Amino acid sequence: MIVPVILSGGSGTRLWPISRKSYPKQFIKLVNEKTLFQESILRLPKNSTNPVIICNEEHRFLVSQQLLEINKKSQGIFLEPEGKNTAPAIALASLKFINAGQDPTLIVLSADHIINNIKAFHKSIKIAERLAKNNKLVALGIIPSRAETGFGYIKSYSKINDDDYQHIESFIEKPSQQKAEYFLECGNYLWNSGMFIFNASTYLNELEKFDPEILNACKKSFNKNFTDSNYIYPKKIEFLKCPEKSIDYAVMERTKKGVVVPLDAGWSDVGSWSALWEAKKKDVDGNLSEGDVILEDVNETFTFGSNRLVAVSGVSNLVIVDTKDALLVTNNLNNHSIKNLVKKLKIQKRAELDNYQTTNWPWGTIELIDNYLAFQVELIVVYGKAKLALNNSNDLMEHWVVIKGNAFFSNGNQSLKLIKNESTSFKAGEFVELNNNLKSQLEIIRIKLKSNLNSND
Repeated sequence: MIVPVILSGGSGTRLWPISRKSYPKQFIKLVNEKTLFQESILRLPKNSTNPVIICNEEHRFLVSQQLLEINKKSQGIFLEPEGKNTAPAIALASLKFINAGQDPTLIVLSADHIINNIKAFHKSIKIAERLAKNNKLVALGIIPSRAETGFGYIKSYSKINDDDYQHIESFIEKPSQQKAEYFLECGNYLWNSGMFIFNASTYLNELEKFDPEILNACKKSFNKNFTDSNYIYPKKIEFLKCPEKSIDYAVMERTKKGVVVPLDAGWSDVGSWSALWEAKKKDVDGNLSEGDVILEDVNETFTFGSNRLVAVSGVSNLVIVDTKDALLVTNNLNNHSIKNLVKKLKIQKRAELDNYQTTNWPWGTIELIDNYLAFQVELIVVYGKAKLALNNSNDLMEHWVVIKGNAFFSNGNQSLKLIKNESTSFKAGEFVELNNNLKSQLEIIRIKLKSNLNSND
């Protein structure tokens, strides 16, 4: 059996404004009916156990809910107080088993990739698993289909041929266009997918040899961890001392045990708008449209509308993404401009970079619909068989309207059941409990009226 370690800490900023820090691309249904995170678990080979998941602390509710939606469980969800890249994350997962007297073969996977050929993927895993049992650190390298400048590369000592694997000579950063074309011609360069397979002890031994500071920090944070249900909280003070490094820098570039297994399985990291555009089906004019979109004389353009009509005319080779609080228009091929744009948003401390108008909770979501001087409108979604408690703000009067399902309210000694189209109100400062006793989801419109307004406001 192999143990999957799903790395789910990325923020996916190159797909802004759809992907944001609070709700990154791995938790979004970008390509199919399931999210990238869910698909990464559903395509695991049959001889794998429940996964270990590493994610940001603020995404714990997203991870739990998305596991529940596909009826899957985990062996533990590590909640990082701060992202420290892949080397520490994998160390935490390895220590979980080594500390329990186990030494499984781990398969390290990213939660935000597309893999179309599952059969080829499983075949490469089987080869890598055999190598890992012989104390090798195995990377899955993607056979390149073009001269790509957006990926790192793995250089092997021999050309990619019918052999199951090659020994790794070096790892190479994202190249220039000229170098990428040269790599493609040489035949012994593969894209670095960020997927690895090895025994937990082999990885920790090599990490101790090449970067003991990372291992020591992870040991200290893990040994004093706090576990709540299936969540594992590394000790914050100790974990923040850990160097921020990828597994490539910390181990793979320095070890003598590294090998690469070629993979040709329709892989994509969905790391840019052009990558997403390539991954999805287009119309006869090369356009990809989602939402309420009307096109006239448009070619090779990706148009996304989330809440209103988007009409596009007389353009080509564009990405147009319209969300409730942000509009992006950019050249389809100019991925670097998004990176620079995100930097500007960060410098200006724009809330739109990190946050959606929807917040996630264990029981459901709250989406801000409108916010005016006199009132605020929210959509509350409560998952099936879930309940919540809300303390009404001191200066707000609230009106609740059920638009789907049955709501069971309790505020002190009073209980109230509301069905679709029925409503109720709560006074300022009032404590309210809400239960959804059905399996189907409950939806409520909440209108907050500021109680201290006068007729001149």
